[in-house]
Amino acid sequence: MTTQPPRISVCIANYKGEMDLPDCLDSVLAQRGDFHLEVLVHDDASPDGSLALLRSRYPGVRVIESARNVGFCISNNRMAEVAQGDYLLLLNNDARLRLGSLAALLSAAQAGHAQDILGLPQHTLVDGSLVDRGYRTDPWLNPIPILEAGTHEAGVVTGACLWIPRAMWTAIGGFPPWFESIAEDIYLCQAARLLGHHVLVLGAPGFDHWIGKNLGGGKLAEGRMQTTTRRRALSERNKTAVMLICYPMSALLVLLPLHALALAAEAVFLLFSGTGRAKVRAIYAPILPWLWRHRRDIATERRRLRAAGIVRAQQFFSQTTWMPHKLRMLWRHGTPQIR
Repeated sequence: MTTQPPRISVCIANYKGEMDLPDCLDSVLAQRGDFHLEVLVHDDASPDGSLALLRSRYPGVRVIESARNVGFCISNNRMAEVAQGDYLLLLNNDARLRLGSLAALLSAAQAGHAQDILGLPQHTLVDGSLVDRGYRTDPWLNPIPILEAGTHEAGVVTGACLWIPRAMWTAIGGFPPWFESIAEDIYLCQAARLLGHHVLVLGAPGFDHWIGKNLGGGKLAEGRMQTTTRRRALSERNKTAVMLICYPMSALLVLLPLHALALAAEAVFLLFSGTGRAKVRAIYAPILPWLWRHRRDIATERRRLRAAGIVRAQQFFSQTTWMPHKLRMLWRHGTPQIR
């Protein structure tokens, strides 16, 4: 066994992933290239046989066992804290890397993107079709899939497969632990761009992903957007927090009131379109109390990032599409189905 420190640390947050982990880990261990690799799995108090599987079939994988369920953000923060590689690849337990992915990411980093966040084309494991090549965002940070081929800049890379220099992760401070899950990738990418770094998606090879398997929803089915109350609630509150942390004050003064009005209008629309009152209340009612409860966390992160250096607003919003994405999706696919 080599004693040379790893160049790449693959970090896999796992919860109830016994059925998914073998394909995920095998896709990582099948990668070949001129690099040393370490693989870390944080098991988030899974009630299934994940730990037994890891011990019996993957003795070379470093396992961090959590005594209680702490969520996706803390899971990744714990792995990043002990990772030894120069680069971190955050990988979902229900994702599979295509051959050559790690070599391509490392090659891009060495070719002038050593301080940038990188991503790969995402394909669905249902049929292999392309889901996105990164995302742009609208003013409310709703992700808009990019589909054009080739390597290009994006606003956001999905956290299901996200490459980040460990030094940048440390400078940003990792994921806000109070986010729990959802939109943490948006935060990481917006914070990196705020500090003058780029978010780049490679043209190939790519990865395959069971989208929405862990929290449900997040995909199209039978022509309608599918989501869950929990996913939608986490998304709306966390995206609002990202705006408060990362957006320039001049933009916030304009966009935040519009954002509040848009959320209120959205809640009313869902009520009148047949979404149950309990679901609508569960999504929108907790946003303001949660933001107030974490107001000091938000203010602290905002001050810290601004002290580290800020790009001009024009550059920061270069990957923003000003047409609200939810209106576009409503026009194309109708009212989302919320479970």
